[in-house]
Amino acid sequence: MNVRITTTHGDITLELNPEKAPITVENFISYAKSGHYDGTIFHRVIEDFMVQGGGLDQDMKDKATNASIQNEADNGLSNLDGTVAMARTADPHSASAQFFINTTDNAFLDFRSASEDGWGYCVFGKVVGGDDVVVKIEESATTSRNGYQDVPEELIVIEKVEVLES
Repeated sequence: MNVRITTTHGDITLELNPEKAPITVENFISYAKSGHYDGTIFHRVIEDFMVQGGGLDQDMKDKATNASIQNEADNGLSNLDGTVAMARTADPHSASAQFFINTTDNAFLDFRSASEDGWGYCVFGKVVGGDDVVVKIEESATTSRNGYQDVPEELIVIEKVEVLES
């Protein structure tokens, strides 16, 4: 199952993995189909680490989300360069809408144990098109804004996320 993320920097195509992360993929697809991601931004960009978005509007305000989902990071998938994973707070089971694309191998984010420190971050897909767009986003100059660090100086808007028919 593929989705296209249309951004102000170009399109990114993700291949989702519902076999390994069924709850997470269903959650992401639900947000995409509801239009939740339309108009959100990539609000956290750290070179040689990841680009994160899907939760804040262009005024840096949190968008309302559904209930958090169960962390499926113990699915055998690793946070490798080009994979997409769910963002969360310190609570291992707090992921809702925000996601990130790894821009380098980040195995330290993988599941190690079912403990608060060991849960890791659930990988649920990978970039299969638009690698150049991810790099362009990653290389954006960043600043601090509204209490957030690593925010692109120029807004990088997620215009829409579409589920592509297989």
